[in-house]
Amino acid sequence: MRLHIKNGRVIDPASGKDGAGDVFIVDGKISNEGGKADKVIDAKGLVVAPGLIDLSARLREPGLEYKATLASEMDAAVAGGVTSLACPPDTDPPLDEPGLVDMLRRRAKSLERARVYPVGALTVKLQGEALTEMGLLADAGCVAFSQANVPLADTQVLWRALQYAATFGFSVWLRVEDAWLAKNGVSHDGDVATRLGLPGIPAFAETIALATLLELVRATRARVHVCRLSSAGAVEMMRAAKKEGLPVSCDVGIHHVHLCDRDLGYFDPNCRLEPPLRSPRDRDALSQALADGAIDCVCSDHTPVDEDGKHLPFAEAEAGATGLELLLPLTLKWGATRKLSLAQTLSRITAEPARILGTSSGRLAAGAPGDLVLFDPQASFRVSAEALKSQGKNTPFIGYELQGKVRATIVAGNVVYEG
Repeated sequence: MRLHIKNGRVIDPASGKDGAGDVFIVDGKISNEGGKADKVIDAKGLVVAPGLIDLSARLREPGLEYKATLASEMDAAVAGGVTSLACPPDTDPPLDEPGLVDMLRRRAKSLERARVYPVGALTVKLQGEALTEMGLLADAGCVAFSQANVPLADTQVLWRALQYAATFGFSVWLRVEDAWLAKNGVSHDGDVATRLGLPGIPAFAETIALATLLELVRATRARVHVCRLSSAGAVEMMRAAKKEGLPVSCDVGIHHVHLCDRDLGYFDPNCRLEPPLRSPRDRDALSQALADGAIDCVCSDHTPVDEDGKHLPFAEAEAGATGLELLLPLTLKWGATRKLSLAQTLSRITAEPARILGTSSGRLAAGAPGDLVLFDPQASFRVSAEALKSQGKNTPFIGYELQGKVRATIVAGNVVYEG
């Protein structure tokens, strides 16, 4: 199969390329050679870029199909231009056995949509007690190991896990939060939580846990990716850790660079997130850190929730927001606010997450996977629940006017979405 994409504005953040040109895909790979094409796509007026890579997208299978199905969320992924995604292990049961991982990969492959990279459970049942068989899970296809949003309170277990991971070269992805300081909290511990009468989670619940983790990284030299930073203090700690040369990286959820605790309004359950939306100062620090590279990349933290889980009082509502289909326009909005070039903006959802994931996607070099997104950066649309392909309609951005519409998504040279 030969595919020729012509007349587009080709942007490859990995190489810095930005200009008019053509892209050729031969047998599922980017190629420098043209030749007679089986299919030609005219991308006039569109940006042609590597397919987006999302480091956190919950697909809800196995076990949580009443919230979303693999089919619905894979449709949402390609509609959002996402061609590769990592799924956290907090399914039901968790991804702590090779058979579950293999089943998920086979199901995802059969749908012929985006590429799925399972993240295995770090501990059995995510209970924080016994380590999983990481070697067997890696053989089954796990790209990293995580506790998802479940805090690992026992630091000795965490120490042993990092020792084991360092020995075998595995990557550990962790969201840092002190389990006791965050206990029963649902909102950032600040003026808004006090006014609304909501139990708070202080920002130092994150920095205290991060300090512990960084000490363990110093001791073990394990490769650790810190997921979903939410506070200015944590940003500065990560900045210092990178300067020190520790083998660490980090990301931020797209919601946290746009929203803060003031957006809770009158108890909007769509703003009930983990970690919680923090102060305007924290939001601005996260946005700046993503721009200057202290934070490596941004993810959707896609978490579809059924209506019954959200139509509850704020403190009882299930945490999470859908984000796969909004990752591109929200990232473009962030980049425009920071006055970044389109190549710099797109690198945070292509080349940078590809580096952390350890995949050859995220670039347009010859021989790289033929995964692309074609989008109109000027096309505007109003976010509505009805238009979302995800089964989860829970987003705080309902009613927002955003720019950047995906016109086509290509995976391994095959057009999997046209809009």
